[in-house]
Amino acid sequence: MKRIVEAQEIDGTIVPKHEVELLCKACGYDLDESELEADTCADCGVDLDLQQNVAIHTTTLPAAGGGVF
Repeated sequence: MKRIVEAQEIDGTIVPKHEVELLCKACGYDLDESELEADTCADCGVDLDLQQNVAIHTTTLPAAGGGVF
């Protein structure tokens, strides 16, 4: 299951756009929400242990530093 969270500003802090993907750690099966509630993987049948992959997108670039090199 891949969940995408859009960029947002919370109390003056920018939370960048990011994606979270949940897979079965044993076989790499892409799980959906109903399968996450189960105790076993729907594909390989082992006890469910999750692998989480996170991708963070750059939403803003910081200002250039003030030093001269």
